[in-house]
Formats: sequence, C-alpha cells, structure tokens
Amino acid sequence: MNAMQEKLFLELRQNKEEIEQSLANKNEKDWLTDILKDELGDIEVALRKLKEGNFGQCEISGELLPEKLLTMIPTLRSKRDSDFLKYFWKKSIPLS
Repeated sequence: MNAMQEKLFLELRQNKEEIEQSLANKNEKDWLTDILKDELGDIEVALRKLKEGNFGQCEISGELLPEKLLTMIPTLRSKRDSDFLKYFWKKSIPLS
C-alpha cells in the first residue's frame, strides 16, 4: 500500500466506524438508513480492495481510475461511475 492508499484506508475505516455507530444508534428506519447502509457497503468494498491490492482498478474494464479522483471519492468502482460525476458535480473535476 502506498502513502495515498494508506491515508485513504485510515479515512475509510474511520468513516465505516462512524456509519456503523450511526446505524446502531437509530431507533427506527428512516430515509437515511438505506443511504447509510449503501455507503457502508461501498466503504467495505473499498477497504477490501485496498487489502487485496486492487484498489483503484475499474471493476468493468480493469483499467486504473485517476488517482486524483480516487482521493476525492475513494469508493468509486468503475470508469462508468466516474463518467456520471460530470452530471452531478458542481466543480470541474481534475483528472490529470
């Protein structure tokens, strides 16, 4: 694991703990519960990829995703996901 990946690993692990705590403290299911569960699943996949050594690799094509983009959104899974960002992101996305 390189320095950037190690930093992301620590951040993802902390986010995972915070989401798990939020879910544990919820008394009833609401609109946020499903969003938190989805995010938790994405974080768990990213953590597994970091441990296995294939973090940042597109799940569809196998090509590497832009490192700058991964530092902003470490739960990206594919090039296709990053292509959708241009429709929702308010700022320009530096890919190089």
